[in-house]
Amino acid sequence: MRKFLLLLLCLPIAAGLWWATQDKPLKTIEGLAIQHADKLPLAFFGERIFDEHCATCHDNPQMHAPTREALAGFSLDSVMVAMKFGKMQPMAAHLGDIERGLIAIYLSGAESGDFDWMDGHSCREPAASDEVRYVANWGQGEGNRRFVGPERTNITRDNLGSLELAWTLAFPKVTDMRSQPAVVGDTLFFGDKTGRLYAIDRERGCIRNHTKVASGIRSAITVVDGPEAPMLVFADSMAVVYAIDSDSLETRWRTDMRLFSTSTITGSISQHDGRLFVPISSYEVAAAGNPGHVCCESHGGVVALDASNGDKQWEWHATAEATPQGQTSDGKPLLGPSGASVWSTPTIDVARNRLYIGTGENLSHPATDTSDAVIALDMDTGELVWKFQATADDIWNAACLSGGSNCPENAGGDFDIGASIVHAMLDDGTELLLAGQKSGDAMALDMNGKLLWKTRVSNAAIGPDLHQTTTNGGIHWGMALAGERLLVPAADPERKRPGYDPRPGIHALDVRSGDVLWFQGVERGCYLADEDKPLVGLQNMRAGKNRPLAEQYQCSFYYGLSAAATATEELVFSGGLNGVLRAHDIENGEVLWQYETAVPVTAVNGVTGHGGAIDVDGQLLAGDWLYVQSGYAMFGQLPGNVLMAFRLQP
Repeated sequence: MRKFLLLLLCLPIAAGLWWATQDKPLKTIEGLAIQHADKLPLAFFGERIFDEHCATCHDNPQMHAPTREALAGFSLDSVMVAMKFGKMQPMAAHLGDIERGLIAIYLSGAESGDFDWMDGHSCREPAASDEVRYVANWGQGEGNRRFVGPERTNITRDNLGSLELAWTLAFPKVTDMRSQPAVVGDTLFFGDKTGRLYAIDRERGCIRNHTKVASGIRSAITVVDGPEAPMLVFADSMAVVYAIDSDSLETRWRTDMRLFSTSTITGSISQHDGRLFVPISSYEVAAAGNPGHVCCESHGGVVALDASNGDKQWEWHATAEATPQGQTSDGKPLLGPSGASVWSTPTIDVARNRLYIGTGENLSHPATDTSDAVIALDMDTGELVWKFQATADDIWNAACLSGGSNCPENAGGDFDIGASIVHAMLDDGTELLLAGQKSGDAMALDMNGKLLWKTRVSNAAIGPDLHQTTTNGGIHWGMALAGERLLVPAADPERKRPGYDPRPGIHALDVRSGDVLWFQGVERGCYLADEDKPLVGLQNMRAGKNRPLAEQYQCSFYYGLSAAATATEELVFSGGLNGVLRAHDIENGEVLWQYETAVPVTAVNGVTGHGGAIDVDGQLLAGDWLYVQSGYAMFGQLPGNVLMAFRLQP
């Protein structure tokens, strides 16, 4: 890819791309370019192409796209992969290779030398013999409960105050820290958005080993038994699943999981008895916001793989195949059904041989009864056992943010069940399934899918018909269960909507009744003028509001709790979208410890670092240590590139 882009320096077309669109004489430009190829302002041309074809989304935080400043931290390869094969492929399909290359050069700049730090920050000593799997999957244990017992952490209410920052690592060309690491013995396995997988000495922060895959590592890293050493299983941004030997970091196998050209993997991979269960989502929800996109053909699903070789064993599809449904108001074909993406990590029920997932909204008509639903599948066959639909007729895509023709009639509120389903097993033998929804509803089902209770912890859904939405409110990535307490993070950004009262923070519910035990709200902690708050959708696009990143770090618009929580017997840890990491007393919600991560850091590897929003994976506990990733640039949030390690002090 790099050789191809270097050829741009010798291509006269590179100089003429933008000027040709301005009716300039192409031959004159070509002649000048041939004589002065080494001095071509390639980033200048790339910026002009970006302004014309990309700014509508990326300069508008409500379009769920990284800002220019966030994209500037991406590697050149990452930008090209996104446009040619990944999320941006539908939006960039009309651009030629040279145009895409110029955009990549504009956004990323040169990458040479960015990773030289690894040679001077390596430690070749073998890992210790301790092979305790402190963190081996997204749920940090069974049932996606995100509960860490005393056998895996020494951090308690009494010694929490002695936690101090031990080391930080900063990663070049990274703005989103989203792949939850695995922790085995004294090694932390970490993947970044440039596609690099690191084996890190978790006490010193030095690099034992590293490798690179084709594109950014997106899912959590799941530890699976291998023929010799354990395997590290994860998905990249092109929906390819990898199995990597944990000792050598050599690839055992890889499998392309795409059901459609827009398929991606947002959740993480679950495993049981030699089988992997992979959730399939789709970025067509964003692509539909492009006026030229034909909406919508993709849907979500689950695919089972043989863990030994990556062979597919079965597929479950969330909707039937899309068929023509008429035309949009501007004459484009309209397809459906579609959507019902599986954004979260499947939950394993060994006793019943079942798999539980949550789904997202439909993208186009007709509506299906598998959207915004909890689904139970047979683990051996993938056949549907039962389904519970939390919200019917929720049909929505990104065109609804700008009034585009792809926005469906009577659009819904975009109320995914994005948090992983929690399988509760109480001391008296009672079992429940717990689900969290972007509407702000937490709910419990019995093991046959019957609703037992529903508690709205935040009114992200306004009105009984649920056909209004805040922007990215409610319950996002994951709840935690400790005993009979369900700990529910709520994101709830500030929006001026009739009847909307945002309640960002941690909500503790009684798992048997859904009654609220306590609520600990979070606050911005700084003054933000109304004129500095992003507007919604088309309003913000027209206003061209774009605060400097330095000002956003000083006072972030977003400060709610989107990342998954992590609980112990005494504490619940949560990370805020303004970068604040907190530990709460599980009895009453009192904040016992907090740390501001959205700051510049001097990383031990010599790379310039800056923390940002804490989102997606939350925090990890292992023995005396607490680990957190800081930085997440999606949705206009704070970019960052830092992995932080805290340790109990004697």
